[in-house]
Amino acid sequence: MTRLAAVIGSPVAHSLSPAIHRAAFAAAGVDWTYAALEVAPGAAADALAAMRTLGIGGLSVTMPHKEAVADAVDRLDPAARTLHSVNTVSWDGDQLVGSSTDGAGFVASLADAGVSVDGAKVAVIGAGGAARSVIDALARAGASDITVLNRTQDRAEAAAALTPVASPGIISDISRADIVVNATSVGMGGDRSLPCDPELLNDGQTVADLVYHPLETPWLAAAARRGARTVDGLGMLVHQAALQQRIWLGDDAVIDTAAMRAAAERSLS
Repeated sequence: MTRLAAVIGSPVAHSLSPAIHRAAFAAAGVDWTYAALEVAPGAAADALAAMRTLGIGGLSVTMPHKEAVADAVDRLDPAARTLHSVNTVSWDGDQLVGSSTDGAGFVASLADAGVSVDGAKVAVIGAGGAARSVIDALARAGASDITVLNRTQDRAEAAAALTPVASPGIISDISRADIVVNATSVGMGGDRSLPCDPELLNDGQTVADLVYHPLETPWLAAAARRGARTVDGLGMLVHQAALQQRIWLGDDAVIDTAAMRAAAERSLS
């Protein structure tokens, strides 16, 4: 019978995940479907109990449940254990496994754009959950130096403590980075503000934004005018979902990221 996967969160009605994952399942030719399930704050453990009872094939996890799900699964993958944050739940026999694919999805989106992380110097603007997942994944992918920039110094220090190659920095450090990442919500929707002065950017850099609405944020537009290569935030969303598909369906599954991105772009438009 048709297998169900779903995203749990609150609020979750705006999520692009159903469109992305349904497109992926269709491209893979598997009998799966995907739903968005509103789960109230504090009820993450109940959602996992329902997953066990109903035999739900997989879960995507969004705010505010990522830490609570990390506490409720049977075991964690290395990234999820380090971050104490889960965005994916899968089965291994009768055990529920919590994984974190956000950061690895970001690294995959860079690779898809022809950008290598290995040996790179990276500046990450922000120190929240998204920034932490990116910092962890960049270190695992071989970044040689990660500078964390945040308005609150203690949060920058906490995020940098995830890996020995990261350290808190100052805004001028952006100019010496190979890759600059906006991991804040600055520039989302109608926000025209910028996470940093574009004069700090140059044509030898790759500038990435985790914001995907709009696809070209004011900051990416400014970076392009400075001659930098730009990578939009939709790539991370698509590639973290592709990694979820790989976990749920297995290594032999056909994962069509082009179909997934097209579905996301249709939903955004």
